[in-house]
Amino acid sequence: MALEQRLNLSVKLTQKLQMTPQLRQAIKILQVSRPELENMVAEQLEQNPVLEEREGASPDEEYTSRTGDVETAESEATDKPTGEETPSETSQLENVDWDDYVDRYSGDFHGSVSGGSDLDDRHAALIENSARVHDTLTDALLDELNLAAMSDEERRVGRFVILNLNTDGYLTCSREELAFMAGATLEMVGEACEIIQEFEPPGCACVDLRECLLVQLRLRGYEDDDFVVLIVRDHLKDLESCRYDKLAKAIGCETAEACEAHKIIRSLEPKPGRNYNDNETKFISPDVTVRIIDGEPTVIRNDDGIPELRVSRYYQKLLEEKLAPGDARGYLQEKVRSAVWLIKSIEQRQRTLFKVTESIVRHQRGFFLHGVSHLKPMVLKDIANEIGMHESTVSRATANKYVQIDRGIYELKYFFTSSLKSTDGSEVSSESVKQQIRQIIGEEDPRKPLSDQVISSELAKRNVDIARRTVAKYRESLGILPSSKRKRYSTEG
Repeated sequence: MALEQRLNLSVKLTQKLQMTPQLRQAIKILQVSRPELENMVAEQLEQNPVLEEREGASPDEEYTSRTGDVETAESEATDKPTGEETPSETSQLENVDWDDYVDRYSGDFHGSVSGGSDLDDRHAALIENSARVHDTLTDALLDELNLAAMSDEERRVGRFVILNLNTDGYLTCSREELAFMAGATLEMVGEACEIIQEFEPPGCACVDLRECLLVQLRLRGYEDDDFVVLIVRDHLKDLESCRYDKLAKAIGCETAEACEAHKIIRSLEPKPGRNYNDNETKFISPDVTVRIIDGEPTVIRNDDGIPELRVSRYYQKLLEEKLAPGDARGYLQEKVRSAVWLIKSIEQRQRTLFKVTESIVRHQRGFFLHGVSHLKPMVLKDIANEIGMHESTVSRATANKYVQIDRGIYELKYFFTSSLKSTDGSEVSSESVKQQIRQIIGEEDPRKPLSDQVISSELAKRNVDIARRTVAKYRESLGILPSSKRKRYSTEG
């Protein structure tokens, strides 16, 4: 056996993009919503002294803008004095394949910038898309408590009760627990609850739905032996299932009277605090608009609300003429690079969003022209293959983004739907099927509501092959009750 020595050198060269804070920021900008982007820009305007918002500048002004010549500012920022400093990160920016980069690293980011932004007068046209601003339920009840005729101790206990209500107006703990925590007697807590129950909205400070409804009936003048009170007190389960015959027999009345009692109960408010909003009003601002021009849907990019950014000419001049001292010069170079990257990242976000929306419109042309009945099945891969991007890139570009059309505002994710097979072998969108289910139920006889099996058979007549269980799942997602709870008697309105 011979011994032999060998020397083997194996060198493998690889090329990869280095993850930097700037690149992380670029991907984050791609996926955030418009309000979050506006908040990011506002923060950067406060933190970066070389970044400015362009307002009413003349066309020949030599400022760097979001759509202008950012390369000049970038080259000035990378003109570093000789020394220990590393090569500029922004010198790589022009050679970055953004789509390829996002494809490589799209799985590494799942967060988003939190928080909203204070929207100014430019959003006045969006008021109809936001919820009405109310005082909180707590504030409204405390105001009434301060006006009520009671002792200081009773007001203290009442305040403690109000501060322990949830957003629907119900107590979050038992009255015994309230008495223990408030250092008061159970009788005092009960009296405070009774007073608050008569405040506006009536029915707050109750422990459950039954008590809430009984309080509202009492305030309307109903007595304990009235049929409607007996139903709420002892037969809510039967009422939920619309078992009017059983109700009538149980309380000793006619079926018509049980139906009439149900009408009265439906007029009550099961969640007294629902009309009060404890959250900040959220605006829906469309990122793109689709208009029908010459018979074809056309995508229009919406840049309203996103400031046009520029690098201050003043600081550029300090760098050009080398007027700043060494330490200050290095600081300004870093801030200019950061500003240029932000400007390019925002523009890239807008271009990517526009490209994705154009592809969606091409796939869903029938929807934009004729409505939801023409919505086609579509997945992320369909759009990604057409525009040459990764599916995760399309997912991030459409997350929390909205498109405005003549019929309203839709989230871009709405257009990505699963498919069902039709009887002729073609595919139909699940959203289109939901719309048909809503239409079928809306046209049914309320005295003889259609079961899920009957709806399935009706859809089969429309060339939609769908199982009963799938009908039930879609019906529940639409917030529609089963047939047993939709039934209405002829004597009922």
